Amino acid sequence: MDREAAFELVEENIPNRNLVNHCVAVEAIMVALAQRFELSRDETERWALAGLLHDLDYSETVDDPERHGYVTADMLEGRVDEEIIHAILSHAEKAPRDSLMDRALYAADPTTGFIVAAALVRPEKKLEAVSTKSLKKRWKEKAFARGASREQMATCEEFGLTRDEFLDISLGAMQARAAELGL
Repeated sequence: MDREAAFELVEENIPNRNLVNHCVAVEAIMVALAQRFELSRDETERWALAGLLHDLDYSETVDDPERHGYVTADMLEGRVDEEIIHAILSHAEKAPRDSLMDRALYAADPTTGFIVAAALVRPEKKLEAVSTKSLKKRWKEKAFARGASREQMATCEEFGLTRDEFLDISLGAMQARAAELGL
């Protein structure tokens, strides 16, 4: 599946624009992480697909979280490879985080919400106004972006990045696609 077909699938299955933007933001982070790990172009494209498609079933499973991930896996069976499906299942805690892709997707998922929240509290409401320093400060505020699990984001250490490196890579990836994300 190429990116265009994947994005069409996202738009068909996710009516909420903010959730579409979340998927695009996770895609951006996954691409940046793949590049940081100097993965091949083909591998980077696979990581991008995992990020873009990871919440494909969210609208259908929002009230039934036990099915989240499984429905996406069924939708993608035969359309993407098993490693992408495994990463999607692992981000939803339905499979162990065995591969680098699994661990990266798990950490990237809540990070987009954390970074978007940091942008939205700024007067400009733009990603360009956010710095890694401000993210580090906000990290300590338990009430800030409460739904963005700090523990989940901190699993970046499982794939060799410090929290600061991970936040810097993630923020840069999202800033590079700010216009597409509407921020």
